[in-house]
Amino acid sequence: MNKLKKTLSVALCGVLGVSLAACNGGSRREKYAEQSLAALYEKFEGDLERGTPSRPITLHVLENDTAKQSGYLKLLLDGFNEKYKEYNIVAVDANQDQYSDLAENGPYGYGPDVLYQANDVLMKYCNGKHITPLPIDKLDAYNELPELAKKTYTYNYKGTDYFMGVGVNIQAPMMYYRKDLLPDNWEDEWDENKNGIPDMQEDMRAMWRFGKARNAANKDKYGFMQSLFDPYFSCGYLFTYGAYVFGNDNTDTKDIGFDNKDSRLGAGVILQLAESMNMGCIDDSITVARESEFAAGNYFAVNNTQDMYGTMVDNLAAAYRKQGMTATAAQEAAKENIVSASLPALPASGDLSEREGELLDSIVMGGINGYAISSYTKYPRASLAFLNYATGFEMTVKRNEYLGIAPAREDCNKVVTVQADVAHSLFEMSEQGRISIMPTVSGADRIWTPLQTSFTDIATDPYRTDDKKYYTSDGRINHNALDALLKNTNSNIYKSIHTFNG
Repeated sequence: MNKLKKTLSVALCGVLGVSLAACNGGSRREKYAEQSLAALYEKFEGDLERGTPSRPITLHVLENDTAKQSGYLKLLLDGFNEKYKEYNIVAVDANQDQYSDLAENGPYGYGPDVLYQANDVLMKYCNGKHITPLPIDKLDAYNELPELAKKTYTYNYKGTDYFMGVGVNIQAPMMYYRKDLLPDNWEDEWDENKNGIPDMQEDMRAMWRFGKARNAANKDKYGFMQSLFDPYFSCGYLFTYGAYVFGNDNTDTKDIGFDNKDSRLGAGVILQLAESMNMGCIDDSITVARESEFAAGNYFAVNNTQDMYGTMVDNLAAAYRKQGMTATAAQEAAKENIVSASLPALPASGDLSEREGELLDSIVMGGINGYAISSYTKYPRASLAFLNYATGFEMTVKRNEYLGIAPAREDCNKVVTVQADVAHSLFEMSEQGRISIMPTVSGADRIWTPLQTSFTDIATDPYRTDDKKYYTSDGRINHNALDALLKNTNSNIYKSIHTFNG
């Protein structure tokens, strides 16, 4: 009977085109999931593993494409390999495409040993125990991390907190604008408080007016540009007015709060911003063209993340070189003329057309990218050595130099030289609660499609004929209709998590 069952199992796998290993994968994953999280700490006790001259220990490290393209990953691997060569430990690129799904590949020994990812990606691996708890007393970076970073990577299991990853950089949407595209008279016309900072950097109302004026003068020129349909970048407009993702500190997926408090005003801000852009804001068009159009001077300002700073500098430098600058002069001019700052404050009224009135500091959706260690690694102590090296002071500062990231480590944040103002600003925002960390609970990935659908609908409204507009009437925003849309968004997210998903 057992032989028959095995034969049927193999046959079924063949018919479905699935490997026998995959068919047996459930039991293998269950075996790992049965491990005690507390027992996993024991892996880190004892001396560092040593390879032999004939068989070195090879650690597979998963990093992102930007780190590879910038040369940072090579610097990181070369530095670690030199430091630990006496142990015959070699760290190599894990190949992102092949090893990206730790839950599927890890039990078969194909996953990375150490992985760098956004917190929402890493922390979802806690379910199933795919990443291992880290010994706080053995982490060099722990005492330099802000409370937000510690909280983000803390996982509570049966009443006990476990620390699962080390934050490297704070990630959140920022605004970048071209200083060389400011009007010659900006200090007279666009600095009402005379603080030496252009109004459009501090106040979204000024940015909105500036964008409209720029487009009126030249239909191909715009002010602030963003693909408004993208929830990661646009949720902050709702958060600023009181919205949240999930209740109980982003853990209760039955309490969905995109319609909370005055969030309809944030939806109205999205609508008004769409009016000052073009139809590219409805989909991914602006994001695709963002760096090139910014470099061409068609976009005065864009919404982007810190790790794209180097790409933006390179694009602008290339544009300057076409104008006749030398390579060195072009690179320096690009760094000088790209200004990065937190997103401008929003009007408490939600009306971008007003000239005066209370302003609210912008709140954004963000995350903390970091490193974690796979539960399936055969070399936990060597992996911990790599994690400590990669999150150490020297390499974190180097990561800033190569990628422009905002370090999560406080000591590194104080000394960085690339986008230093942004780094300081993000650290302060994290301490002030102005960064809403992406949820990591199961079902969090179900928020994106309903939000994207709703934001697309809002951004489309200015481009509909008057008789087809849903959210404006007689030139005025219909906030009741926007509130109804957000309530429906909540409902769709709830259904996606709790009904359609069983």
